Amino acid sequence: MRLFFALWPPRESARALADWASGLGGRAIPAEKIHLTLAFLGEAEPQKAIAAARRVEASAHRLPIEMAKYWKHNRIVWAGPRETPPDLKTMVDALHFELFRAEYILERRPFAAHVTLVRNARPPRQLPPLPEVDWPVREFCLVRSSVDSNGSTYGIVERFALN
Repeated sequence: MRLFFALWPPRESARALADWASGLGGRAIPAEKIHLTLAFLGEAEPQKAIAAARRVEASAHRLPIEMAKYWKHNRIVWAGPRETPPDLKTMVDALHFELFRAEYILERRPFAAHVTLVRNARPPRQLPPLPEVDWPVREFCLVRSSVDSNGSTYGIVERFALN
């Protein structure tokens, strides 16, 4: 089972981001798949990951969606905060620490808060202004990912409430 931890936006926020991305060319991410990845575990059994996530203590907060960029190296358009909010950084650091204690090996690159909205994107001349998006972060999720000929599908395994 391929697992990762993520934040899922409210339905209206995901719809607004998907609508914004739909006219950019490339493969826009459908609203129901829009998320912010916190940690990718890969092939793993969920029990150990669930136990680690239950030890995370973090505060509820808001995720500002303030800017959009095109990353040439992997041909994606993403949106996110200008800087990782302190509460999000604290939560991600706590989650990564608990996953490390549970003997998971995570990517070594620093966490970059971004939400992929378009894959296989063409370089845009200029990205249009983002819609106003309200993204309250009250929980994070352990998610199962399956890939087949139709693409990837996600299923939430467990939700973890924030203080």
